[in-house]
Amino acid sequence: MSDKELKKSKGYVWFDAEFTSLELDSARLLQVAVIVTDADLNRLHPVEADLNLCIRLEEGEQVSPWVAENLAGLVEQCRSEKAVTLDEADRQIAALLDQTCGTPCDSIADRPILAGNSVHNDWFLLRKFLPAFQSRLHYRLLDVSTIKIQWQDWVGKEPFDKESTEQLNQYFPGGGIDTANAHDALFDIKASIAELAFYRSQLSRF
Repeated sequence: MSDKELKKSKGYVWFDAEFTSLELDSARLLQVAVIVTDADLNRLHPVEADLNLCIRLEEGEQVSPWVAENLAGLVEQCRSEKAVTLDEADRQIAALLDQTCGTPCDSIADRPILAGNSVHNDWFLLRKFLPAFQSRLHYRLLDVSTIKIQWQDWVGKEPFDKESTEQLNQYFPGGGIDTANAHDALFDIKASIAELAFYRSQLSRF
């Protein structure tokens, strides 16, 4: 066995976004949320530093019929004064990574890893719209969906239930999740963190 010391990841940048359309080639960002943890899923910043930003919809900019029907409240917020520009969102996310992970780093190997569920979709759009954020990330992705698929297909057991607040609070560090709120970016990353913690606890038994 090699004597080389194995180095843990710099951190996990839990990220989720809601989009103006399910067609990624034409979609823009509606909402972004970020929580940064270490490789053991411990927060690297206080709860109040969690980012949950609505992205401003410009006048006349449309969303898909599905988004208009299912995310009407979010769309309204994106047309309000509380919404921020893409540039401002990019700046805030980059600042959080600089504070928690010591980025930017010249070496890609020293950068934190983007994490979430089906996070390749979010990666696709953040590369287009959040360049400062993207420049601070490792080239690897941590996709909890991959572990979920293997859990079902290889282990043959029921996956983590994101609609169960009891299960969410059991596995999300610190708990505090009152309701399951799918299609909200901040809830979704909390659920992803809890889901990974669940699979880790279960797989450690094998």
